[in-house]
Amino acid sequence: MSKKTVVFFCTECGNETPRWQGQCPACSAWNTLVEEPVAPKNRRASKTSRTNGRDGAAPVKLGEVTASEVTRWGTGLDELDYVLGGGIVPGSLVLLGGEPGIGKSTLLLQVAARLEADQRSTLYVSGEESGSQIRMRADRLNETATAVTYLGETDLTAILAHAEQLKPAVLIVDSIQTVFSPELESAPGNVTQVRECAARLQRFAKESGTAVFLVGHVTKDGVVAGPRTLEHIVDTVLYFEGATTLDYRMLRASKNRFGSVDEIGVFRMSGSGLTGVANPSELFLSERSDGASGAAVAAILEGTRPVLVEVQALCAKASYGSPQRVANGYDRQRLTLLLAILERRAGMPFGQLDVFLNVVGGVRISEPAADCAIAAALVSAVTDRAIASTDVFIGEVGLGGELRSVTQLERRLAEAERMGFRRAHIPRRGGAPRTGNGLASVQSATLSELIQQVG
Repeated sequence: MSKKTVVFFCTECGNETPRWQGQCPACSAWNTLVEEPVAPKNRRASKTSRTNGRDGAAPVKLGEVTASEVTRWGTGLDELDYVLGGGIVPGSLVLLGGEPGIGKSTLLLQVAARLEADQRSTLYVSGEESGSQIRMRADRLNETATAVTYLGETDLTAILAHAEQLKPAVLIVDSIQTVFSPELESAPGNVTQVRECAARLQRFAKESGTAVFLVGHVTKDGVVAGPRTLEHIVDTVLYFEGATTLDYRMLRASKNRFGSVDEIGVFRMSGSGLTGVANPSELFLSERSDGASGAAVAAILEGTRPVLVEVQALCAKASYGSPQRVANGYDRQRLTLLLAILERRAGMPFGQLDVFLNVVGGVRISEPAADCAIAAALVSAVTDRAIASTDVFIGEVGLGGELRSVTQLERRLAEAERMGFRRAHIPRRGGAPRTGNGLASVQSATLSELIQQVG
């Protein structure tokens, strides 16, 4: 009787170790090693592959490789095509992650229906929902999804056999955590199963030219469940974000081998499916209220797209000994840093106040170009003086209280002018930018000077 081989995989980085340890030796994460059985290797196949490798691919100079333009297929959803970099690339492997109920299956079913209408065959594989459930969702959509081929299967061998027989242009697997390979003894969703199934689907995509979409569930930390190597295997990683209580969603690319990263697409959810929002700034600013203190507008960049978002701040006397610092859609440590700069460099009293910051619309701000807007909103909240509704703020705040320039300033200003803003507060460093006649730029060198300009 053969002894079962067991190894330990790190759920964060996918590193393999022969014994359990409290800390992963590769990524230094604690308590992330899980036990997984390993399928025995086929020695004959390994020997044959090494022998035949001489007759396979041969090393060549890059100058001898013919460069060809990447062919793309339109999905029929402009926002999705924008995030993908222009459409679906044949033979690519795309991972779509998001919380349950966010709209991943709805989006891919709409894509399948529109591809079928464009005479591109699709195969929708679902391991979570039955065919009747998929049909009920299809009937609610504005799309005609009756031509989409459905397969209810979780066995990877059977899925690949059907895909090789049907030869679809696009294969959708919903979800990768439910698919299993019978060659492995572990349960579906485990580290070994997810990694092995994704690797085999990648080989199938590259060899057949079929574009493969994988649906992945996310953990409570907002990352795709399973080994981190899953994101390294695929060509593109998309995250579907947004609260399920809101009627719009944001699709963000965190990795893209065929386009730029950090691009976002905005969709509105309705009873008949998802529709793209061509002007996200108008959506995020549609419910602004004039005359309210603690509100300011920031011009940020999501990938290459300038977007205007509203930030709101609220300051109240601390009810407990230690003041609270609560941030929604913004890094709390960055908020604490800005509060320290405002108190030390501008003399604003925040030491005994609870501070709450919210980015309207569920947007997450990660770039420092929103520092000026957040500082202005905080000052407006603590002084209870409203900021003009036609003012927009762009700039980074340094530890010395100085305002620093940001990239692609003119693109941000052009978006602000298009949305009807009249005055832009920008750093003095970097010179005067070119603006249209409808937008005036007010330059400030320090945070104290910015506060005077606003007040």
